[in-house]
Amino acid sequence: MSKNNWVSPGVIGVQLVVTMVMASIIQKIIPHYSLARWLLCSGSLRWYQHPTEEELRILAGKQQKGKGKKDRQVSDLGKKYNGHIENKPLTIPKDIDLHLETKSVTEIDTLALHYFPEYQWLVDFTVAATVVYLVTEAYYSWMKPSQEMNISIVWCLLVLAFAIKILFSLTTHYFKVDDGGERSVCVTFGFFFFVKAMAILIVTENYLEFGLETGFLNFSESAVQFFEKQGLESQGPVSKLTFKLFLAILCSLIGAFLTFPGLRLAQMHLDALSLTTEKVTQMSEATFDTVRLWIIILLCALRLAMMRSHLQAYLNLAQKCVNQMKKEVGRISTVELQKMVARVFYYLCIIALQYVAPLVMLLHMTLLLKTLGNYSWGIYPESTSDSPVENNSLGNSVNSESSSNDGKMKVSAIQLSMALASLKNIFTPLLFRGLLSFLTWWIAACLFSTSLFGLFYHQYLTVA
Repeated sequence: MSKNNWVSPGVIGVQLVVTMVMASIIQKIIPHYSLARWLLCSGSLRWYQHPTEEELRILAGKQQKGKGKKDRQVSDLGKKYNGHIENKPLTIPKDIDLHLETKSVTEIDTLALHYFPEYQWLVDFTVAATVVYLVTEAYYSWMKPSQEMNISIVWCLLVLAFAIKILFSLTTHYFKVDDGGERSVCVTFGFFFFVKAMAILIVTENYLEFGLETGFLNFSESAVQFFEKQGLESQGPVSKLTFKLFLAILCSLIGAFLTFPGLRLAQMHLDALSLTTEKVTQMSEATFDTVRLWIIILLCALRLAMMRSHLQAYLNLAQKCVNQMKKEVGRISTVELQKMVARVFYYLCIIALQYVAPLVMLLHMTLLLKTLGNYSWGIYPESTSDSPVENNSLGNSVNSESSSNDGKMKVSAIQLSMALASLKNIFTPLLFRGLLSFLTWWIAACLFSTSLFGLFYHQYLTVA
C-alpha cells in the first residue's frame, strides 16, 4: 500500500496514543501530583481559625471585670431565669480584644472546602489538555500532516465545557439563596452585557475588526455551495441578523457567568495591593495577530502566578472582618462570630474556581483561535492560506482504496474523512478567526468590565 493511499490511520494513531497516555496520567499520576492541590496546600497560604467558645468566654470575662455595679446586677438577674436567659447563645462585646490565629492550608483542611473536587478537576484537566495541545502543536510543526483531525481541539473544547459548567453551577447558587441581591446583580449584568454585545455587533468592522463579517460571508457561501452539490436549494443556513442575535445571547450568558468572578477579582486585587517605556513599531498583520496571541497567553500566565497572592488576600478577610467588628458597638453571639471567621476559609475553593475558570476559558479560547484560525506561533510567520486544505490526494486515495476493496473498515474510515473534509470546506479558518476572535475579546472585555466596576465599588462605595 502506498503512502498516499492510507495516511489518516497512522496519523490519528499517533494522536490517539498521546490521548491515551494523557488519560492514563490523569487517572494514575495526577491524583498524587496535583497542581491544583499544590497551589492551595504548598504551605504559602494561611487561613484564620475561628476562636473556640471557651476562648471567647475567657476574653469576655476579662473585659467584664471592670464593669459597674449595674451591669453585675443585670448579670445576676439573668442567672435567676436560667430557663429563659441562659439558654440563649452567649454574646460578647464587639470591641473585644480578639486576635485570630493562622494556620497553613493542608490537604486535610481541603476536605471541608466546598467545590474542592470541582476545582481540582478543572485545574488538573486543564494542565493535561494544555500538555496535549503543546505535544500536538510540536507534532504538527515537525511532521506537517494535512489530512487528519487535530485531536487537541477536542481537549480544548472539553476544557471550555467544564469551565462553563462550573461557572453555571456557581451562578445558579445565587438564584437559590433567600437574599435576592446576588440574583439581581447577575440579571442586571446579563441584560447589560446583552445590550453591550448588540451595540458592538452593530458597529461596522471599520472600527472593531474581528473578522465576523468576512467569516460569516465565507461560511454562507460555502454552505450554499455544499447544498447545491447535494441537489438542494438554499440561500444560506442562517441570516446575519439571526446569527448576531444568537451570538449576543451567548455573550450575555458569558457576561452573567463572569460577573461575580470579576467583582471578586477586583476586591482581591485591592486587598493584595494593601499588603516600562513603550516603543511603537510597525508590524505586519500576521505578526500583529501572533503577538496578540502571545500577549494573552503571557497575561494568563501572570494571572496564574499571582493566584496565591490574591487567594491570601481573600483569606485575610477574616481578620479584616474582625478588625471592622472591633470598631462597632454592641454585642455579638459567639456562634455568629465563629461563623463569620470560618466562612471565609470554607468558601476558599469557590473563590479559587471564580479565579481559575475565566482564566481557563480565555486561555483555551486563544488556543482554539490559533489552531482553527490557522495562525502561527512565530513572531514573523510565513504566509498562511486562509482557504481550506485541498483534498485531491484524499480523493485519489478514495478511488484507489475503493477499487482495491481492501476492507469495509478502511472504506468507512475514508468516507468519514471525506465527510470531515466537506465540513472543512464550510467551517473555514476565516469563520473561526472572526468568531473565536470576537469570543476571546468578549471574555476579556467581560472580565475587564466587571473588575473595573468591582474596583470602583470596593474602593469608593464600601468605605465605612
